[in-house]
Amino acid sequence: MPAITLPDGSVRQFDAPVTGTEIAAAIGPGLARAALAMQVDGVTRDLAMPIAADAAVRFITRRDPEALEMIRHDAAHVLAEAVQALYPGTQVTIGPSIENGFYYDFARNEPFSPEDFGAIEAKMREIVVRNSPFVRSVMPRDEAIEFFKDKGEKYKAELIQDLPVSEEISLYSQGDWIDLCRGPHMRGTGDVGTAFKLTKVAGAYWRGDHRNAMLSRIYGTAWRDQKELDAYLLQVEEAEKRDHRRIGKEMHLFHLQEEAAGSVFWHPKGWKLYRVLEDYLRRRLDATDYREVKTPQLLDRKFWEQSGHWEKFRHAMFIARVEDEAEKDRVLALKPMNCPCHVQIFNQGLRSYRELPLRMAEFGSCHRFEPSGALHGIMRVRQFTQDDAHIFCTEEQIASETVAFVTLLSSVYRDLGFPEFRVKFSDRPPTRAGTDAVWDQAEGALREACRVAGVEYTLNPGEGAFYGPKLEFVLRDAIGRDWQCGTLQVDFVLPERLDAEYVAEDGTRKRPVMLHRAIFGSFERFLGILIEQYAGRFPLWLAPVQVVVTTIVSDADDYAREAAAALQKAGLRVELDLRNEKINRKVVDHIDQRVPVLAVVGRREAEERTLVLRRLPGREQATLPLAEAVAILAGEAVPPDLRDAGMVAVG
Repeated sequence: MPAITLPDGSVRQFDAPVTGTEIAAAIGPGLARAALAMQVDGVTRDLAMPIAADAAVRFITRRDPEALEMIRHDAAHVLAEAVQALYPGTQVTIGPSIENGFYYDFARNEPFSPEDFGAIEAKMREIVVRNSPFVRSVMPRDEAIEFFKDKGEKYKAELIQDLPVSEEISLYSQGDWIDLCRGPHMRGTGDVGTAFKLTKVAGAYWRGDHRNAMLSRIYGTAWRDQKELDAYLLQVEEAEKRDHRRIGKEMHLFHLQEEAAGSVFWHPKGWKLYRVLEDYLRRRLDATDYREVKTPQLLDRKFWEQSGHWEKFRHAMFIARVEDEAEKDRVLALKPMNCPCHVQIFNQGLRSYRELPLRMAEFGSCHRFEPSGALHGIMRVRQFTQDDAHIFCTEEQIASETVAFVTLLSSVYRDLGFPEFRVKFSDRPPTRAGTDAVWDQAEGALREACRVAGVEYTLNPGEGAFYGPKLEFVLRDAIGRDWQCGTLQVDFVLPERLDAEYVAEDGTRKRPVMLHRAIFGSFERFLGILIEQYAGRFPLWLAPVQVVVTTIVSDADDYAREAAAALQKAGLRVELDLRNEKINRKVVDHIDQRVPVLAVVGRREAEERTLVLRRLPGREQATLPLAEAVAILAGEAVPPDLRDAGMVAVG
């Protein structure tokens, strides 16, 4: 007689094992129609699963957050059935739900193309309208292997062979079509709905291994209703317009090439943008008592072995072997992160508790081997610069340092146009260094620091660093996309492993706590985010070129040079355009280059010593005396941290 406890605290008694479908019907016809699945003691299950013991049950309807993942999971199954119906002989392999959608990998002699999408989507809609129930069954391992082999599905047979012996082999059918799947699923294919769209096709190696067969991967997106789908497609369209790779090329900011895969060639304008951002952050760090350092690129592998990074990150490290006879067989690694280097600086000399907290910052160039398929413009690279810092402090100082860091991070994000961010608390991962007692201590300290700092967070289970729990700071950009950038990690492990210590007030030797923190994460990725946030139209203080002085007639060339010199003297980044082109052509060119301000001069302006200021891409313009125009633009171009400090430039 199971007792079913509902979210409102009420309890329903049943005389025999009962399914979710029956519980929903007992509660009311509205819930029976709306329920797609259920959570039993917090675990998502099919509605058809019998419940034989007392349990807490919550029903999942289409409006619940969990429904989206189920819609996408089931849409992948519908896609697979549609493909096999249209293209006999195609094998299905793996098809998970992913962020914003789903994909399925297919083995087929001829790869799919976007031209196939219309027919596939039409067949998917037929399957949705048919509304075949998802029916779970269990099959013995050997029987399941033979079942899929007989169907010509060698990839599914291989998957089953590689599953743990203890794992139950479950299959789901939808009408006559059947697939290997752990589940859970919604009630039937009709619950997928019609708010889906296939988006792209790509090649993918079986199990991600380049030595295996190349498969054809079809991506799709699925949502709860057409309104959500339309909003997402509009966001994708806007994101394509803002793609940092396209804008970077149009603005001549950077380029990438195969001979240096994963490394950025910064052009003069792009490097100016980089330096403006770096100078801004350096000032912010100087003002909050960070001490900047610079550490080597190549370090002996012993440091990485001692810290634990060798075991964890060896696959992503670039290795150099020294051939010098005196250092024969020595193995060096290009640093993938800065933390062991900063401990080496901390360990030089005897430290006192009076020096803590010691905030050590570095714009450290790091290298990590990212698979070629994972590289993405300047967002995902192999050579990057971290805005890295490590705070060596006592356990009692963790809360106050967290408050100070969150205050700094919030201010920096606001200055750069990101007033909103979310925080995730990532706790201990399955593979980690340190004892459970140390992790209890670190997680407890970070939770208390969040309480003191007033930081609200959502739990991100198992995603902490191998040496400690962390906070992840997630930005929301102008078109609603989320980006995980900043982090704060509490580390009791590396100071122990790397033998860091200080002399406490009572004269004893103690280990410092190490707070790993970053605001941008990496300069390259953050600049990519900024380019897309502003679509290349940066605020005046950040723009690589702030003003272009251009002429209407060549008679004004000398005055244009004088005006450009006055603007440069006031600290503005200025270019001069004296081309023999019509002014309308020049305006269009500089709009395309996303220049914030165009200063136009003709004969009248030269005679009257004025400038016509036009704010691009708009049409509004104003004629001002040269000195006034210089003063106004110089004032607007002051970076926000200097403006707040009252340090306004003068022209």
